[in-house]
Amino acid sequence: MQDWQSPQSESRDGATPRPTHELDDSWVQPSSSRMLTNYLADVEQNLDEHRWELALRDVADLPKIAVALTDPELTSSSERCKAWCEHWVRPSTAANESGVDHESICRVLNEKSGHGTTASVPSVELRRLRLRRHARNAPRGFNASHAGKENEDTAETFAICTAVVEGVRRWYAHLACHDATAQANLARLAVLR
Repeated sequence: MQDWQSPQSESRDGATPRPTHELDDSWVQPSSSRMLTNYLADVEQNLDEHRWELALRDVADLPKIAVALTDPELTSSSERCKAWCEHWVRPSTAANESGVDHESICRVLNEKSGHGTTASVPSVELRRLRLRRHARNAPRGFNASHAGKENEDTAETFAICTAVVEGVRRWYAHLACHDATAQANLARLAVLR
């Protein structure tokens, strides 16, 4: 048998190990939620097929979905969505080359979301997530090289969408997969008809 140590275990020299998220914050494990995995794959497929508006609509829903999943009442507010974006969404290096920065991503998401100031249940967005559980075939994946960037607007949309999708994957891997409330809410959504 191999002598394997997890990143959380004590190192051989007795030094205190660093938490996993400090080891490599850029790499995240894939989501184990079928609904969330299919939702993100649908966004990537829309990008691959140049359906920019559809991809942006679904991406604008993601902060509301993430905030609602971690709330016991499944509510979301614009302030909590903004805080979620500031914490989890980081533009990729490709996004920085296209002139998209963190503030512009959060601004576009806020404009597209049409979220009120009071906390409410984002039922339409959660329904879109819930419908992903019915997907029978695994999505074919996303090939970033196919994502043509014909002009500045599509390059910005592409950068925003990929940054938010990466942010949701990071959020799920580092927080939601271990959060009892998020897991209970995902389970509740899975059994709703």
